Amino acid sequence: MFRARRADRIKLVFWDGTGVVLVAKRLEDGEFRWPKAQDAVLHLTAAQLSELLEGLDWRRVHAVRETRVPALPS
Repeated sequence: MFRARRADRIKLVFWDGTGVVLVAKRLEDGEFRWPKAQDAVLHLTAAQLSELLEGLDWRRVHAVRETRVPALPS
């Protein structure tokens, strides 16, 4: 994945099993919120990648937390 300097454009290159696919996207308004890279490698969950490609702030994506429903006294 590559981001332009202005942060309003992103390119994604991946292998789909039959060939290389290039996806390019430009936001009309705003910019992509790019995570800080450590050792030039980024690790994102599928949900974070989806949010990044939508132009949303990926830092606000969290794993679903299981909540316990309290048992009613009998």
